[in-house]
Amino acid sequence: MLLLLISVLTGCKDINTPYIKTDNVRDFGDGENCEFETVFVLKDFQAPEYSFLYKNDNRILGPPAVMHCASKGEPLPFSSRPLYSMTMLNLSLCFTGFRKKDEVVTLVNLVHHMGGTIRKDFDSTKVTHLIARSTHGEKYRLAVCMGTPILTPEWIHKAWEHRDDINFHAGNEEFRTEFKVPPFQDCVLSFLGFSEEERTNMEERTQKHGGRFQAVGDERCTHLVVEENSIKELPFTPSKRLYVVKQEWFWGSIQMDARAGETMYSYEKSPAMKKAVSLLSLTTPNSGRKRRRLRETLAQLTKETEISPFPPRKRPSSEHSLSMGSLLDISNTPDTCKLPKSSTPALPKQSARWQVSKELYQTESNYVDILATVLQLFKYPLDKEGQVGGPILAPEEIKTIFGSIPDIYEVHTRIKVDLEELVMNWSEERSVGDIILKYSRELVKAYPPFVNFFEMSKETIVRCERQKPRFHAFLKINQAKPECGRQTLVELLIRPVQRLPSVALLLNDIKKHTSDDNPDKVTLEKAIESLKEVMTHINEDKRKTEGQKQIFDVVYEVDGCPANLLSSHRSLVHRVETIAQGQEMQHVLCLVLFLFNDCLEIARKRHKVITTFRSPLGQTRPPAQLKHIALMPLSQIRRVLDIQDTEECQNAFALVVHPPTEQENLLFSFQLTAEDTLKSAWLKTLCRQVANTIYADVFIFITDPDSVQVSTKDMDSTLSRASRAIKKTSKKVTRAFSFTKTPKRVLQRAFLANGTPDDKSPGPDVDHMGRLSSSSTLAVSLHTHITYCCVLKMCVSMCSFKGSSLLVLRKKY
Repeated sequence: MLLLLISVLTGCKDINTPYIKTDNVRDFGDGENCEFETVFVLKDFQAPEYSFLYKNDNRILGPPAVMHCASKGEPLPFSSRPLYSMTMLNLSLCFTGFRKKDEVVTLVNLVHHMGGTIRKDFDSTKVTHLIARSTHGEKYRLAVCMGTPILTPEWIHKAWEHRDDINFHAGNEEFRTEFKVPPFQDCVLSFLGFSEEERTNMEERTQKHGGRFQAVGDERCTHLVVEENSIKELPFTPSKRLYVVKQEWFWGSIQMDARAGETMYSYEKSPAMKKAVSLLSLTTPNSGRKRRRLRETLAQLTKETEISPFPPRKRPSSEHSLSMGSLLDISNTPDTCKLPKSSTPALPKQSARWQVSKELYQTESNYVDILATVLQLFKYPLDKEGQVGGPILAPEEIKTIFGSIPDIYEVHTRIKVDLEELVMNWSEERSVGDIILKYSRELVKAYPPFVNFFEMSKETIVRCERQKPRFHAFLKINQAKPECGRQTLVELLIRPVQRLPSVALLLNDIKKHTSDDNPDKVTLEKAIESLKEVMTHINEDKRKTEGQKQIFDVVYEVDGCPANLLSSHRSLVHRVETIAQGQEMQHVLCLVLFLFNDCLEIARKRHKVITTFRSPLGQTRPPAQLKHIALMPLSQIRRVLDIQDTEECQNAFALVVHPPTEQENLLFSFQLTAEDTLKSAWLKTLCRQVANTIYADVFIFITDPDSVQVSTKDMDSTLSRASRAIKKTSKKVTRAFSFTKTPKRVLQRAFLANGTPDDKSPGPDVDHMGRLSSSSTLAVSLHTHITYCCVLKMCVSMCSFKGSSLLVLRKKY
C-alpha cells in the first residue's frame, strides 16, 4: 500500500507543497514532531494503518479530497474527523426510525468521511436531508411539512460507492430521486367500501408506493381506508393501533409523495349526527334550557331548505369552497320559487317570459360556479408554487388542460351579474337580448382557444393521469369532494363546449314568449344570430385548427419533411398508400402520397433496418416511419392518367409532371394498395385540387397499361424480392434498385393520350413535341436516393465493427 505523507508548514494555504512517500506510517504518526502540521493521505479507510492514525488523532484525508481542493485552488480542509471525499459537502443530515445503534454509527461515519454533518434534532433551517427507516415520528412530519427530502439509508451507501469521483455530489436531485422513502413504506393497508375495480387499483398503487395490503380485519393491518360515502358503520371495533382513515388520506399521501397525517383524515360519523347524539345524551327532563337548545338544534338539522331562484350565499368560513351538488344538473332547477320580500310584485314575475329568463339566470349561475370549481380546486392548486413533493404537472401541461377557462369564467361572471340584476328588477320591457349582445365579442375571443383544443386537453389529462401517480391522486381527492358532485375533471371541462348551444335554446324560448310589440323581440333575434355567428366562428376556427394539426402530424410522421410545408393557408385533403411503378418489375418502392390543397408530399416507407437509428436525447414521439422524397406543387401536374384495369394491371394511375428545373416532362406511375381507397374517387379529388390551384378545368384521361408500359402482375413476389435485397451487400442493393430510363415514345403516348374533349386534331402539337424528350421516371430519382442511403448505412456499420476505421473518423472530426 502506498502512503502519501504531505508536510505542510503551519498556516500554509498552498497545497502544492513537497510530499513524502512511505510504507511505514508509524515513523510519522506518533505526533512528536511539532514543527510541521502533518496530513496523511490514505487510500483505504479500512486498513490497519487507518486505525493507527485515527487512534493517535492524526489528520487523515482521502485522495479525492486532495484532488478536489487542488482543482478548486483551495487549501486542504481542517477537519478533526477523517475526510475521504467531498461527496456530501455542505449536506446536513438527521436520522429517524432506526432501532439498531450499530447501523446508525456506520452511516454517521460514512457521512463524515464524505464531508457531511449530522444533527441530532430536526432543524428545518439547517437540516438538508432526513434519513428515515420509518414514516412515523415527529421528525418525519416536520420534514414533510417543510418539504425536506426524506431518503432511505441506501442513499448514503450508494454515495459512498461514488467516493472516488471528484465530480460527483450526493445532493444531485436526479441521483437521490430513486432513494426517496415511499409514502407507505412500513404500512399495511386494507380497503372497505370500494368497488372491485377501485380496490384493485388502490392495492396496486399501495405496492407501487412501498406498502402492503391485507384483507379487512387482518391483525397485521396498520390502516383501514374507508369509502366514507358508502360506509356508515364499521363491521368491527378497530383496535387502538389501527388507523381508520378516509380515502382522501390514501390519495393525499400519493399526491405529496409522503405519508399524510392520519389525524386530519380520521373516519368519523357525519358532524350533524354526531352533534345531535351528543345533545341527546346531555338532555335531562329537569333542564329546560337544554331542552330548548335540543329542540332548536333538531329543528335546524331537519329544516327544509326553501326553494329560491338564486344559489345560497356562501358562509364566510367557506369562501373558496363552492358547494355545487345539484347545481351540476340543470334539470334540478325548480319550476317555482319563493321571491325575496324586497322584489317587485309576484304577479308579473309569474309570466312565461320571466320563468324562462329566470331559468337562463339559474343555469348561468350554475355554470359560473362550475367554472369557479375548476379553477379553485384544480387549476390554482396546480399552479401554486412550493407544492409538497414538487410540481405535480409541468406549466405547459397545465396550460394545455385549462386553456382559456379563466377568460371564459371572467366574461360569464359579468353576464351572471347582469342577469341577476335583470331578474331581481324585472319588468316585461327589460331586454334580455341586450345582455348577450353586450358580451358577444368577448365570447368570440374566449371560446375558440378552448373548444378547438378540447380533445387535446382531454388527451393530456388521460396521459398525465396514466403516467403521473401524483396527478392521478390529485384528481381522486378532488373528485370525492362535494363541490365536484363526484364528476371527473374531463366531465367538468366539457361544460364550456355545451354552454353556448344551451344559451341559444333558452333565448329561443324567451323569444317565443315575447310579444311582437315588445322591443326585446328584435333584440333577441339579434342576440340569437350573434350566438350563431360565435358558434360558426368556433366551428370554422376548429376546422382550421384541426387541419393545421393534421399538417403537424404529417411533419412528425415524415422524416426530413420540408419546413415550408407548414402554412396557414394549407390543409390536408387526402392520404393514399401506393407503390411506385417503373418499366421493370424489379424496382418496387412503397410510397405514401399526402394530397394538400396546393401540393403533393411524396414519402417512402422506411425499412426496418433504417428505423433502428435512435436519437441520443430520446423520442418524445414514435420514430418516423416515412422518409421525405419530394414536395410537388399541384401546378406542375400536366396530366392525370387513369390506367385501365386488366389482368396484369390493377388500381394503377399515372401523373405527367413538368418540374421547373427540368426541360422535359416526367411520367410518374403508381398503384393504389389500400383496399378502402377507391381509385375513381381519389383521382377526382386530385383533379379537383389541381383545378383549384391552376384555375382551370382538369380532366382525367383514360389510357391502357401498354401505352405507359405499366404492369402490377406478381407484385407480392416482387416486393418480397426487393425486401430481401435491401438486407444484402451494397452490390446486390445497387443491382436491386437500378432502373432504365422511360422510352421517349412511352412518355409521348402518355402525354398525348386521349386529348381533351375539345381536341379535334389527333396529331401532336409541334411545340409540345419539342419538349417531349426522354426522361427518367420518379422511381429513378427515388431509388437512386435509396441506394445512396443504403450504401451510407453499410459504411457506418463497417466503421462500427472495424476499430481502425472508427478511430480515423474520430480523428477527422
